[in-house]
Amino acid sequence: MNDRKGIMDAGAVALSGQLGKTIQRLRKNYNLSLSELAEQSGVAKSIISQIERNETNPTLATIWRLSQALDVSIDRVLATQEDDPFVELVSRGDTPTLVSDDGKITLAITGWIKTVEWLQWYDVIAEPGGELDSDAHQRGSIECLSVLEGTLEVEVGGVVEKIETGGTARYRCDRRHTIRNTGTVPARATMVCILKAAVME
Repeated sequence: MNDRKGIMDAGAVALSGQLGKTIQRLRKNYNLSLSELAEQSGVAKSIISQIERNETNPTLATIWRLSQALDVSIDRVLATQEDDPFVELVSRGDTPTLVSDDGKITLAITGWIKTVEWLQWYDVIAEPGGELDSDAHQRGSIECLSVLEGTLEVEVGGVVEKIETGGTARYRCDRRHTIRNTGTVPARATMVCILKAAVME
């Protein structure tokens, strides 16, 4: 009970200072309107507006809803310094993964969920003989495949290129594309997919 009171007291101190500015700054960083943040958090638009103007002291539950919608911890929302560092750690066990149909290629999703609609990146491990066949992404999308260990092969529209260790292939992924490990040893790579890119002519 004392711990809970301590949290509430700390929150009250923070609320008297920079909370409103912090909420507003985080909202603008994500290019969210008041209405969009209200929809995502379940907190009324009028309440969020009052919080940003430091005209009200929200409950801890309200702060929690806003922090969830802004994908930050309550501690960060309550932070009083605008230049506080942002560090988010995700353990290997908590990192989501995708597996190719043949089970030989694993993609650990190391990208941020907030950018998934326009920027995705993965840590790729491909066993010998592994093949990852992907459908076309939206028009203008580009994929960058950087091989860290071993050798990979990429095929796009009938064109096949081999990528050695240390090399990078950039290619249109708005058409069917395939990544293969035709070597005899496992390969590892970083793959970045840029969606909503400028359409290439």
